[in-house]
This record gives sequence, structure tokens and C-alpha cells, in this order.
Amino acid sequence: MRGFSFALLPALAFMMFVAPQSQAQVGVGLNIGPAPVCPYGYYEDSPYDCAPYGYYGPEWFDNGVFIGAGPWFHGPRDFHGHIDNHFRRDHGYRGEMPHRGDHADRHIDAQHFHGNEVHDGHGHAMNDRRH
Repeated sequence: MRGFSFALLPALAFMMFVAPQSQAQVGVGLNIGPAPVCPYGYYEDSPYDCAPYGYYGPEWFDNGVFIGAGPWFHGPRDFHGHIDNHFRRDHGYRGEMPHRGDHADRHIDAQHFHGNEVHDGHGHAMNDRRH
């Protein structure tokens, strides 16, 4: 067993100094840019398309201005806001979608909004639906 250990040591030294060395570079770039300009806010996950009227509840707006979602979220750390996920394309919504730069043709109607999920500002669904 001892002879094996002595033979292993030179083999490791050979591999370290003679074998071609690979130099890997790892870089992380994050270039988000400005938040999308959407009349009723934008979905909280990439590609951050504009969300239709009715997706976000009134707590997502401050004096009519969307507080952001995803990387552009500007609300309090413990924020929880209602959404209606029926207005997501991946949940079957096929209705009208606003485009970036469009202006709102209606204001958020707090009395008639009925959300079915509670999210934080970064797109995570919250288990506590009492908010």
C-alpha cells in the first residue's frame, strides 16, 4: 500500500505541472435598464411584457403610478399585493394586451377588483391569502 502512495505522488505532480491548464473565466453581467412603461404595470417575470388592465390590484399603485415588479420593484420589503392570474397568457388569457408606451384608458377600480393570488413584488406567490 505504501508503494502505491509513493507512485501516486509523482503522478499528481506531473498532472499539475505538465498537463495543459485550462483557464476558465466566469462573468456575470446584469443589464436590466429602465422599467417598461406600461399603462397597468408589467408582468413580474421575464420578458416583463405589459400586463392587461385587471391583472394588478390597487395596492400595486401609488397615486396611479405602478410601484414596479421584478427587478424594478419599489415597494416596501414586506409588500404583498393581489393579482388576478386569469389575466396571464400562460393561464389561458387571450384578451387585449397593452403595449409598452400605451396610456391608460381607464383607472384601477379598487372596489371591483377580485384577485385570486397574493404576490410579493418579485413574482413570488404568497401562501397567506388573508392580505
